[in-house]
Amino acid sequence: MEAAPCISQIAGLLAEPKRTAMLWSLMDGSAKSSEELATLTGLSPASANAHLARLTGGGLLRIEARRGKRLFRVAAADVSAAIDALASTTLASATRSTPDAPTLVLVAPPSLRRARLCHGHLGGELAAGLYERMAAAGWIERHEQRISVTLKGVQHFAGLGIFTQALASPLVCDCFDWSQQQPHLGGALGAGLLQLFMQSNWISLVNESQALQVNDTGLDEITRLATL
Repeated sequence: MEAAPCISQIAGLLAEPKRTAMLWSLMDGSAKSSEELATLTGLSPASANAHLARLTGGGLLRIEARRGKRLFRVAAADVSAAIDALASTTLASATRSTPDAPTLVLVAPPSLRRARLCHGHLGGELAAGLYERMAAAGWIERHEQRISVTLKGVQHFAGLGIFTQALASPLVCDCFDWSQQQPHLGGALGAGLLQLFMQSNWISLVNESQALQVNDTGLDEITRLATL
């Protein structure tokens, strides 16, 4: 057991619902004061400060000084990625354990629901819409539980500068979107598309969060992709 990774400290910090709620409210890359976080979580100022001290001491949050005020922000991108992964696992495990129960809905900040980083590819509303359009346009197709790129898709992606034959495996896979309750495109192709969007300056990262900033040009261009 000595060789096992020591993850219990972080797991213990995340096991407290009020601390998790604080982290969740900061997933969009925002910075909030202890007073704001106390109000959001229904805690007294003293209790909120105690929880924030533990999260900061555990390396999950960092403090910024702004105009003489202390603000709390997610400490690094790996923290946001871990919380996002837990959100996906929460939905997946709920579905496995009670498949006939109503689908669990996780309420997230609007910017995370719109577009976010998901395992190196685009997630959120923008990604789910793109997946639907690519399927409707015949760029991708499903065979039972397997998704593949069609010849038409290969040609269109090549026109965008993405050559599928040069990408690693798995080329494509469904990635279930916890905020949209539907799949978006994962795999090397999903990562290639996000790289294209970022190199085109349509999308940019927001601080250390999973949230992605989409400018007006990017929104128009991505929405236009795979339109019939």
